[in-house]
Amino acid sequence: MTPLIAARGLVKRYGGRAVVDGIDVDVYPGEVLAVIGPNGAGKSTTLEMILGLRGADGGSVTYWTGGPRRREDPGRWMGVQLQDTPFFPGLTAAENLQVFAAFYGVRVTRQRLDDNLAACGLAEAAHTEAARLSGGQQKRLAIAAALVHQPKVVFLDEPTAALDPAARREIRMLIRRISRSGTAVVFTSHDMEEVEKVADRVMFVSGGRVRAAGTPQALTAAYGVADLDELYMKLAVEEVS
Repeated sequence: MTPLIAARGLVKRYGGRAVVDGIDVDVYPGEVLAVIGPNGAGKSTTLEMILGLRGADGGSVTYWTGGPRRREDPGRWMGVQLQDTPFFPGLTAAENLQVFAAFYGVRVTRQRLDDNLAACGLAEAAHTEAARLSGGQQKRLAIAAALVHQPKVVFLDEPTAALDPAARREIRMLIRRISRSGTAVVFTSHDMEEVEKVADRVMFVSGGRVRAAGTPQALTAAYGVADLDELYMKLAVEEVS
């Protein structure tokens, strides 16, 4: 299968120190890829280079068009959900989606807005002011905003952080629905139980390099551990030893 995104040898230096040091990343249609690792490992910087938010000092990124990303229009086929999405005060959930669609340069019908909200479990919240939504609903609205222009790939930054168990379960189910629709999902998380339940593939980043990559089952078998929590601790210990 041809990857939607193929990054090779990505490098980013600050003050002579490589915070990303030769990372390769492939993203395939309809898959869920979890990027994990300790804080400061280079995860966010890697994803920012792929998104075009940060320039690389080395390496390349190729997309499914067969050529390098055109700097002027990365938003046409990628969606991004940040940990803290700044919704517009006084606007409803549906109105916020209309604004985000405009940012992506697309015009959406009311039916498409309703379909987008329904797909994210927010059909009943369309006319509710975004600021009045619960934490879990706001996370789902942030994901809906990232999907409003029907991207091929969506990047989610710790989508279940600070949510209660019920809200976390809803987000996990939403991620699987997104991937089944054919959209690739790349997400970061420090919750290894979540990663094990949701991810098709896992990439462990530490010290600016990929230390391990594969399916959760293959990784736990290869390292002789019971689960991803144990694998995370094992790799973290190896990194500092």
